[in-house]
Amino acid sequence: QVRLVESGGRLVQPGDSLILTCSVQGGTLSMYVMGWFRQAPGKEREFVGAIRWTDVATIYADSTKDRFTISRDNVENQLYLLMNSVKPEDTAVYYCAANPGRLVWPTPQNYAYWGHGTQVTVSS
Repeated sequence: QVRLVESGGRLVQPGDSLILTCSVQGGTLSMYVMGWFRQAPGKEREFVGAIRWTDVATIYADSTKDRFTISRDNVENQLYLLMNSVKPEDTAVYYCAANPGRLVWPTPQNYAYWGHGTQVTVSS
């Protein structure tokens, strides 16, 4: 079974940059779409962006596409989210997820495997 573990979340100031890492264990990702989602207190889970493992094609939410970048390391089986110019509204728990069916990328119900999340707090 695929296991996902996020790391890298921390307290940062508006305008800062940080990178989140998702380590993948127990599965081959060559046929997967890998996604990043986030959830703030009292809010629904929100799509951040996703990447197709084979050709690194990506899509992003409108709120993140100009500031965030998703990448992956095929050797280390790791997924990354580079967050630039962060804003207070980026504060959330960030989750990585695996979509083995490669269905509609922004839909969380299409992702079969999830990590437990890492907290990102943006505050001055």
